[in-house]
Amino acid sequence: MKIIYPLLFILIACFFLGPMFLAFVASITPASEFYDYSHIFPSRLTLEHINKLLFTLGGFRALIVSIEVALISIGISFALGIPAGYAIARYTFRGKDGVKLAMLFTRSLPLIVVAVSLVTVYMRLNLTDTALGVALAHAAMILPFVVIFTSSIFSSTFIEYEEAGMVFGLTRFGAFLRISLPLALPGLAASAIYGFIMSWNETFAASILSIQNRTLPAHILATAMASPDYFKYAMATVMAIPALIFIFIIRKYLISIWGISLK
Repeated sequence: MKIIYPLLFILIACFFLGPMFLAFVASITPASEFYDYSHIFPSRLTLEHINKLLFTLGGFRALIVSIEVALISIGISFALGIPAGYAIARYTFRGKDGVKLAMLFTRSLPLIVVAVSLVTVYMRLNLTDTALGVALAHAAMILPFVVIFTSSIFSSTFIEYEEAGMVFGLTRFGAFLRISLPLALPGLAASAIYGFIMSWNETFAASILSIQNRTLPAHILATAMASPDYFKYAMATVMAIPALIFIFIIRKYLISIWGISLK
């Protein structure tokens, strides 16, 4: 039994990390050896494809725009979603279940249905082809999930802790800020990961709302079909690295959900 668990862990790790490793190897394979099937791994490695993608084909600018859009989206959705989730978790009011259902209903409407109207509104507000405009669209997609996640998180934290803090002189906001919010950080980190991935991978809104300042997925969509295969693997590598770095930064909050502490 002691051997089964490590083997199972290795199999799961290979299942998830194997494609990423192969894509990375393909991205640093020279063009002269990419279609040579006589050996699996190349005889030499090169960063030429990644450099061309980032600095010749405009990928670096699109990468910065993607990071900016994702962070703004998370900031907006958290600024609105955390108070809303806290109110749903702590207060009883008429129509509370209807509010949660209505927020989820917004995700059932395909974006393509409102695409023309959305672009028209953006043109009138001068938000087209801006990082803020794309971030607002992404925040609208992320916000319902943030509200649902945060309401569940705050429902699982004991209200008695807040009441004890208010007995010792804290205001309602102070008890939320000093007691409930730190206890909810692991769940909020998981929500941030989900929001970041949603914004990072979203392509349709970024494609119709921007032309020059496109996010990396939209930029790749516009250039990938006309690019050789090794450039496509380079695009996959560049897409994966920032998301992995973001998850690595907040990993301690995510891991603490399962009761594991990092030293």
